[in-house]
Formats: sequence, C-alpha cells, structure tokens
Amino acid sequence: MPEGPEIRRAADRLEEAIVGKPLTAVWFAFPQLKTYEDALVGESVTAIETRGKALLTHFSNGLTLYSHNQLYGVWRVVKTGSEPTTQRVLRVKLACADWTILLYSASDIEMHNADTLAAQPFLQRIGPDVLDMRLTEEDVRERLLSPRFRRRQFSGLLLDQAFLAGLGNYLRVEILWQAELAPQHRAQDLTEAQLTRLTQALLAIPRHSYRMRGTMTSAHHGAAFEFKVFHRAGKACERCGGTIEKTTLSSRPFYWCPGCQH
Repeated sequence: MPEGPEIRRAADRLEEAIVGKPLTAVWFAFPQLKTYEDALVGESVTAIETRGKALLTHFSNGLTLYSHNQLYGVWRVVKTGSEPTTQRVLRVKLACADWTILLYSASDIEMHNADTLAAQPFLQRIGPDVLDMRLTEEDVRERLLSPRFRRRQFSGLLLDQAFLAGLGNYLRVEILWQAELAPQHRAQDLTEAQLTRLTQALLAIPRHSYRMRGTMTSAHHGAAFEFKVFHRAGKACERCGGTIEKTTLSSRPFYWCPGCQH
C-alpha cells in the first residue's frame, strides 16, 4: 500500500507532464462533472497537491479536482493522442499538447471551489501532510502534545491520518526505531529528549524516503537508503546489535529492536 512518499512522487510525475500548459481536452466519466469539461479547456493545471492519499488538482480558474484512489485507482501519464490498452475504467482525462494524464478506476472524484474544498469531509478529517514543507517540527510537537493525541499509544497514533496524513506502516516502524521508542509509549509520558527525537523523526523519515525516489527498500535492492528494521526480523540492529523482532500491532506487521527501543 503506497504511503505519503510514494503518493508525492506520483504527483510529481503528473505535475511534470502537465503543470502550466493550456489544456486542449478535458473529459470526465461522471455526469455531475461533465459541465466542467468545456470550462477547463484553455485553462491550465497550476499544481497537484497531496493530502494523505488524496490528490488535489488545482486549475488556473480557481477550481480544484479532488480525487482519492482508494484501493484501485491509478493515474497514468501518456503521450497525447495515445491511450494504453487496459481493463481499467477511465474516469478522468486531462490533455495538453504533448502529454495527457489519465485517472483509472477511482470512484471518489469531485470538483470544488475554494469554499467547498474547505468543507470536503475527507480533508476535514485528516491532519497536515508530512510532506507539506510548511509543516515544522514545532507544529508536530504541538500536535503530539495536544489533548486530542497526547494520550494515544504510538502503535495506533502513527497510523491515524487524523494525526498526520501520509504516514503508514513502514514509516511507523522506521520512525519509532529512529526515535528509540517502543510502540506503547504516549507523548504525554516522554522526556524532553525523547519528544525531540520523535518530533524530528516524524518529519525526517518520510521526507528522506521521498528524496530517495519515494520508497525505502531493503539492502538487496541496492538502494541508497536501507530499512533499519522494517522486514528485518531476526537480523542484527545496526545501532545496538540486538535482534530485530516482529509482531502485529493495530492489525499491521510491526518490527522493532527490543535492545534499544525502550
């Protein structure tokens, strides 16, 4: 399941293909969106924003296309005039002179202006995105210590998109290892040093994963960045030499080093 770094990389590819270029053709599968097709021709995409697993495609006329891939949706970039052969159902087509972006299979697609976007139910439920570079360590610290989140165990909190959007299981595992914390801790019980390590890791790990082309992989793939504990059960921890263990927390596999995560 893709997490924030993978989704941001996918948005980057879409932006590279289409941002700033006049739209030459626009097509929507859903009847309630058909009225926007002619209005968007000649406009351009100004940015594609990620909020957790939702994409916000912003247009130059102030409209924003909200889309959530859920389990089956996928975006593709193709040369204009060609469409791939696929069993997937096309939902959205945005074409410019050279490139076209296509959304297949997704069903959660809406058009908004600034006012209705602010009231969109999914966006209201989720927290700030970890890959939003405006989000600071002080913002994260304040969120951790807020009455809403300070009593939550990290095993569940770091999977809750209402806390920080874009986090997921491999990031949860790697963040807690980096912060030297066991998953049962709660923010209200941390020392200042622990709180600082966690706050830094909550932003640094997802952003490092994004910079390393959107995924952190194991050593046998030859990646520049290796997982420290994820999928490394039974291997030695590079920090303390202890044996990495695996269990299940919040219905997801969890990896940690009992030797140095206290």
